[in-house]
Amino acid sequence: MASRSLNRVVLIGNLTRDPELKYTPAGVAVCTFGVATNRNWTTANGETKEETQYHRIVAWQKLAELCAKLLTKGRKVYLEGRITYRSFTGRDNQQHQITEIVLDDFIVFNDGRKNNVASEELAEQKTTTEKDQPPPAKDISTEKLPATEMGKTDVEPPLPETKKNEESVNPDDIPF
Repeated sequence: MASRSLNRVVLIGNLTRDPELKYTPAGVAVCTFGVATNRNWTTANGETKEETQYHRIVAWQKLAELCAKLLTKGRKVYLEGRITYRSFTGRDNQQHQITEIVLDDFIVFNDGRKNNVASEELAEQKTTTEKDQPPPAKDISTEKLPATEMGKTDVEPPLPETKKNEESVNPDDIPF
């Protein structure tokens, strides 16, 4: 039995450029983009240092098309994939080595700018709709019912209303 091995990369970083979607001659979608990750540390002298690493990401097939649609420069993203190394001969007839991360999955994090705009619009809609609506109806489920009403089994108390935006889904949170 062969020994087991693992080639797994997990990154959280910001896109350095917009994804570039292309198709191979066979019609397979391929998307490339860059991601930057930062590392901060403090030296023995108490000086804070920061290092930035740049990564080349490649996605294939349906995942490539999703990347091109959902990702933009500057967005924070969580990536999972595997690292690959390949070499090629450039236009200058020199041998070049390239390191890439082949994407398996990704999650786009909320972008504060879009989230703030959406929440401002939602608050504006709420205030305009509150002015147009009559006051809420009285909830009778907590009131005491007359003795004649208490014995009836065919009358059910109304269900409490749920908040309309309590379980709303933000499209930016969907990874696909």
